[in-house]
Amino acid sequence: MTLDLNSDLGEGFGDYVMADDAAMLDVVTSANIACGFHAGDPAIMRRTCALAVEKGVRIGAHVGHRDLAGFGRRAIAVTPADLRDETLYQIGALEGFARAAGDRVRYVKPHGALYHQAAANRALADAIVAAMRDFGTGLTLLGPASTELEHAAEAAGISFIGEGFADRAYTPEGLLAPRGLPGSVLDADAAVAQALSIARDGKATSVEGGTVAVSAASICVHGDTPAAVEMARRIRAALDESGTPVRAFA
Repeated sequence: MTLDLNSDLGEGFGDYVMADDAAMLDVVTSANIACGFHAGDPAIMRRTCALAVEKGVRIGAHVGHRDLAGFGRRAIAVTPADLRDETLYQIGALEGFARAAGDRVRYVKPHGALYHQAAANRALADAIVAAMRDFGTGLTLLGPASTELEHAAEAAGISFIGEGFADRAYTPEGLLAPRGLPGSVLDADAAVAQALSIARDGKATSVEGGTVAVSAASICVHGDTPAAVEMARRIRAALDESGTPVRAFA
């Protein structure tokens, strides 16, 4: 099977730089670019889209809560109607910069707290999918498989790609372990091993020991993980050496 490698990018704001986006774009095949709600601003969005196109990396809208102070990692109560409109707003904003760079937005991935909320709440998942349908360009939804996000996409006829995480441990239920738990963020050696395990066997590390099933055609390396670029390079090299072709899904 082929496997996509993605990363959350464009997550600075003003003079604040979160990660080495240019270096990461030399490694990944898909870029989840912040759309100005949880991170990012117009200048960063333009620059990141231009770099992605230059390096042949697919552009995805990384949509999140309107929460710059909390980096979108705080659960915020939002009505489905508001989430639909906020999602459509973010996709449209990034599309402008993607077009200016000579490409377009190919997919949508929720960020942070919204990722987890929509995976568990069908009404929120439906709101994200409704925004994608309103946008109307055949977008793909990237998220955790066998959750409400996948169910909502399937019901709406939206293409869905399951995602796994190289640098994060999982709960026994197959969800990402909260960042506050010991062992929830993996070091580089463990991340490389987990990426290979997901690619070969569809299994990831449980924070309580053992493994859990993870169905994924795309693997994420967080851009804000310590030494993220070197980790991504090692993962890409390990996948290449294992005979797993690394290609964008979109």
